[in-house]
Amino acid sequence: MPAITVENPLTLPRVAAPPPAAPARPVRAVVTAPAGFEGEGFPVRRAFAGINYPHLDPFIMMDQMGEVEYAPGEPKGTPWHPHRGFETVTYIIDGVLDHQDSQGGGGTITNGDTQWMTAGSGLLHIEAPPESLVMSGGLFHGIQLWVNLPARDKMTAPKYQDLRSGSVALLTSPDGGALIRVIAGELDGHRGPGATQTPITLIHATLTPGAELTLPWRADFNALAYVLAGRGSAGPDRRPVHTGQTAVYGAGSSITVRADEQQDANAPDLDVILLGGQPIREPMAHYGPFVMNTREELHRAFDDFQKGRLGTIPAVHDA
Repeated sequence: MPAITVENPLTLPRVAAPPPAAPARPVRAVVTAPAGFEGEGFPVRRAFAGINYPHLDPFIMMDQMGEVEYAPGEPKGTPWHPHRGFETVTYIIDGVLDHQDSQGGGGTITNGDTQWMTAGSGLLHIEAPPESLVMSGGLFHGIQLWVNLPARDKMTAPKYQDLRSGSVALLTSPDGGALIRVIAGELDGHRGPGATQTPITLIHATLTPGAELTLPWRADFNALAYVLAGRGSAGPDRRPVHTGQTAVYGAGSSITVRADEQQDANAPDLDVILLGGQPIREPMAHYGPFVMNTREELHRAFDDFQKGRLGTIPAVHDA
């Protein structure tokens, strides 16, 4: 069960249903995320693989990390690596993760926390389970989302936002059938705690079996629904979706997801990440950990990394 939850969603503010005249966004496509491994070998699903970038802009990629129940000694993270030109958003649904950078920043996020890193001009970064989790094992589940920065912000100074689970805006649907967690952006006048360089909305919603959720959605944003767990449908034409699939919505000003009446025992509800953002519509040059506008800027990023201009690994780690 996701760490951020409430016993009775009917005690929460309710999101007003869009007006009947609000055009419903159709589903353009449903894609299935391939499974793989990241960093030192932790399992991920590549949520946006196979989706054309014009439908993703301003998002670059998203990985579902886990859900996995580690045995003692199994938890894994990533080695030190550079970033430049975008933001990483790491949302821990269940579990715990430490992070540190080459500028002395870092911390621990756990059970519903979000670490929002604006890489900007660049730094070195590491993410790993704490020693206590490595020793004990345990549940680990989360997502990491990459959000592009426009050219004017590519070389902004790096910074962090540590968004604690208690600061997330909690809402429900008119009938109380959905728990809506607004992590960033705005929904029906309610704002999440994340301050975004690029205008986006990031929501984690849990729908009970048979529930339907229709939300107002900015017409100038794109719209995506990624299924973390469960089975349901998306859009007015009720396109089937299940764990590990992304629904890509078309134009309109409202989005709909539904949970099937019958769910599997290991996923009793439909859990979805709902994403929307204002497209940047600029050329993108992306290779590995760098997301720039031109190949020349990519070459410069690699050169700066190799010459140590993005920082150095602290001596305790380098040793």
